[in-house]
Amino acid sequence: MIIVKNSRDVENSTARRRGRPPAFDRETVLSAARETFWAHGYEGASIADLTAAMGITPQSLYAAFNSKADLYRAALEQYRGLGADTFSALGEPIDTVSAFERILRGSAAIFSAPEHPKGCMISTAVLNCASENEVIADHVAAMRRRSLDAFAARIERGIREGDMKPETNPRALARFLGAIIQGMSVQARDGASLEELLDIAVLAIAELARHRA
Repeated sequence: MIIVKNSRDVENSTARRRGRPPAFDRETVLSAARETFWAHGYEGASIADLTAAMGITPQSLYAAFNSKADLYRAALEQYRGLGADTFSALGEPIDTVSAFERILRGSAAIFSAPEHPKGCMISTAVLNCASENEVIADHVAAMRRRSLDAFAARIERGIREGDMKPETNPRALARFLGAIIQGMSVQARDGASLEELLDIAVLAIAELARHRA
């Protein structure tokens, strides 16, 4: 049997095919992109990898996020939210050593969590890249510098409030802590367990405690 559709049916069908793509939850697809970038890095994650993980078309990706670079920036911001509770310790009314102990232990937990790719998405991101991706590398490096600034500011606060020795070098100690966190990220990527990362954290906390007033 041959069914002949009237012209209105054809027009409605065409309109559905050419209309806006199905709606999706931005945070959900961004989370999928975040996990893909986290696992493969900026250059290692292709548009095909991203759209497969996000469950959307390339056209929808560009319509929602403008470009791969902008998608990556958005994914980095979402990633920062995962550690918000940990890094909020910098602003809380606790002593300096306790604040960084929470950051180091929390970082160990995030870096080794089984539900996510291992390591830190920011600490070791885009260390080497093609020249056309230098803007992205600069963006991530700036994020790392802001973290060091925040660490140094917290140590300076500890000196002012009297829980850290006045002769402490805030910038050097901040860089030491940043280096420990970056190293923990690499160790996690290489298979270090939560317990092994916590052992590193304990040593770093002991060094930090040497500067306690």
